[in-house]
Amino acid sequence: MDVFELRPRIGLSSAAMAERLPADELVKDVVVTASYGIVGRWREKYDALDHQRAADLLDALGAAHLRDRRFGTLSEGERKRVQIARALMTDPELMLLDEPAAGLDLGGREDLVARLGALAADIEAPALILVTHHVEEIPPSFTDVLLMRQGRVVAAGPVEIVLTAENLSHTFGLPLIVQRHGDRWSARAEQVPFAAGSSGEVLLHQQ
Repeated sequence: MDVFELRPRIGLSSAAMAERLPADELVKDVVVTASYGIVGRWREKYDALDHQRAADLLDALGAAHLRDRRFGTLSEGERKRVQIARALMTDPELMLLDEPAAGLDLGGREDLVARLGALAADIEAPALILVTHHVEEIPPSFTDVLLMRQGRVVAAGPVEIVLTAENLSHTFGLPLIVQRHGDRWSARAEQVPFAAGSSGEVLLHQQ
């Protein structure tokens, strides 16, 4: 498989990717360089359409005011939005979001979840896969869920069928109460054990 052919077809947002982005690069350049599947400006050339698409994506994610800031000066929430704009730059067929809400405060998380929910509801959006350890971070309009524990599949299928107290309790290794609030979810321990180890993970998919 030619990796240079594959890169533009897959959008990625992750902590590992954020660490590779040059801290002194302007936000607008962080986004536009995704056109070539690279990090950091070099000798590549971009046309007006590339720059306009980058500006439109930043605007759609509420980050238009950041375009002339250095990436390294952004808050965690701002970086997340810029990363998602970058991931969408090539109009990918598949988008991978690895714990996109990690490190955000409540306001930042809710803003991001709402934007991801709107993206998932867009029929022109790519297929979305989101990895999270918290059901509160599941955006609306995601359709399927895969629950894993220690690398093994616990359950998989439509969110409204699979996301049960029984399945999540098995995934995280302790009794959980799971509640649905409209198109959002929450979970809490039924009884917190003195020592509970967990390596549970939730993967969401939007078709």
